[in-house]
Amino acid sequence: MGVEAKQETLGFQTEAKQLLHLMIHSLYSNKEIFLRELISNASDAADKLRFAALAKPDLLEDDPVLKITVDFDSKKKTITINDNGIGMNRDEIVDHLGTIAKSGTAQFLDSLTGDEKKDSQLIGQFGVGFYSAFIVSDKVEVFSRKAGESADQGVLWESGGEADFIVESVDKADRGTRIVLHLKKAEKEFAESFRLRGIVRKYADHISIPVMMVKEDVDSDEDDKEKKSKKKKAPEYESVNTAKALWIRPRTELKDEEYKEFYKHISHDFEDPLAWSHNKVEGKLEYSSMLFLPAKAPFDLWNRDVARGLKLYVQRVFIMDDAEQFLPSYLRFVKGVVDSNDISLNVSREILQKDPAVDSMKSALTKRVLDMLGKLKKKDKENYQKLWDEFGQVLKEGPAEDFANREKVAKLLLFSTTHTNEPVQDQSLENYVARMQDGQDKVFYVTSESFNTAKSSPHLEVFRKKGIEVLLLSERVDEWFISHLMEFDGKQFQDVTRGELDLGKLDSEEDKKQQEESDKQAEPFLNRIKESLGDQVAEVRTTHRLTDSPACLSIAENDMGAQMRKIMEAAGQTMPDFKPVFEINPEHPLVQKLDKEADEDRFSDLAAILFDQASLAEGGQLDDPASYIQRLNKLLLDLSQ
Repeated sequence: MGVEAKQETLGFQTEAKQLLHLMIHSLYSNKEIFLRELISNASDAADKLRFAALAKPDLLEDDPVLKITVDFDSKKKTITINDNGIGMNRDEIVDHLGTIAKSGTAQFLDSLTGDEKKDSQLIGQFGVGFYSAFIVSDKVEVFSRKAGESADQGVLWESGGEADFIVESVDKADRGTRIVLHLKKAEKEFAESFRLRGIVRKYADHISIPVMMVKEDVDSDEDDKEKKSKKKKAPEYESVNTAKALWIRPRTELKDEEYKEFYKHISHDFEDPLAWSHNKVEGKLEYSSMLFLPAKAPFDLWNRDVARGLKLYVQRVFIMDDAEQFLPSYLRFVKGVVDSNDISLNVSREILQKDPAVDSMKSALTKRVLDMLGKLKKKDKENYQKLWDEFGQVLKEGPAEDFANREKVAKLLLFSTTHTNEPVQDQSLENYVARMQDGQDKVFYVTSESFNTAKSSPHLEVFRKKGIEVLLLSERVDEWFISHLMEFDGKQFQDVTRGELDLGKLDSEEDKKQQEESDKQAEPFLNRIKESLGDQVAEVRTTHRLTDSPACLSIAENDMGAQMRKIMEAAGQTMPDFKPVFEINPEHPLVQKLDKEADEDRFSDLAAILFDQASLAEGGQLDDPASYIQRLNKLLLDLSQ
């Protein structure tokens, strides 16, 4: 696509049309955010030019002072936002303004409920950007010219925010982007100096380049004197915002509202952060950081291809948006900026990976975030619970990824347990250890496909009888993550479904003696079941886990659990055949009846039914459901005769 294509009409991408409709109809209660978003985009464009100009100073042309101007015309009902940043060429303007090239778009749109209030909150997790202009406008014009290109390479983008938009080649003498909003009749209040200044101060005071408006004593609307005058006086502009990078200002100068608005600027989130940390480090290394804990997870949190990280500045010069080298992956939900005096300005991702200063900063920033999380957990349980519900599965990656901070991460984890029997994860390991029984030296847990299956696992029967608390783990990542955690406060983790159950001092000598006698007496019966089930099982033995159920399945000490097998299979790994251990409760009436069964065919059917039921109780799937049903029906018919 070149300059010769003077004008063409193009259709919005389907997702863009849906978002536009939602924007126009759902954000009526917070219309003023359009200016925040457009100024934020203009600020990003200035940052990008400043960085590009390090390598190519000519890009600044004859206009080196970066700024944003906001003008209005109350008679024409227009607002104009102008920046002299990096600008866009024709292809970029079509890509950026005609499509939503953002992962998670489809998932976001599928989440919409039709309830305008709820949907407007969802937008905050997605980010609105340029499209917010249509909240107050019935027509938007965008004039842009990329830095370094000639005046005849300008482009005009125009749309009413419905099905299509026009792109036209135009002459534009100055680089950057000018956006003209043609306000809806009902939104003319925004084309007024006092209103616009208030919004700029509220949402853009922290932006590090000046946002300029005409001085109040020289209004943009002509007064009577100017109308009569032959010569119009050029308007004088003044900066409305502080225009000083927020992170280099002393904490004592800053109000909570300034932190909250800065967070929204860098994250394009609607909601306030749950907590933040602002620090300046001096000494061997010199850097400032501002870190934020979001209240909501973005829709693309689990997309590993999406770039994440902190905004990186070097000596107040913007370098990159997503510098992932400063925090480990399990803290990828943290937003913020880091500004260093100890990194080269001409930095790249490759250089960052080899810079020892970056490693030191990463270690310190990781500790700072973990301390911030720990403080939130201790002092504000309600908000920490919100954070855990959104990001708990991400934090669970910590023990495997960050060995040095494994104990710190462990203190941040929350679980469901048999202590509450509720699906909410709100019990810490510290709470669990504090409630441990005398003689208990392990942290017991069970993993399963769902909370209800975990809660109802037959493996918990002996633990309930003895009043021993067990962690209920039902998320896919759980078996993997707990294998890396290994211990907490000197107590090892023990899967209650793995190996032969050993409760140590929690079992009395009398219990142990009874178990040994029971094992000896049952040996012929166990051999009979093993012969009947054949290679479906690795072993058949009596159980000490059960009090109410007739049988259960367990796994050998070194075997991979069901959750891990599924993860590996989903990743394309070929897994070896798995044979569980079949454990029988000799005290159960069904088992005692089976022991007395003389008919070998009937014995085999009953043994197979017990085995399949044990598999179903663990949330497993039967290899041959039809055979199970046939055996069960046959048994029911025998009972009815």
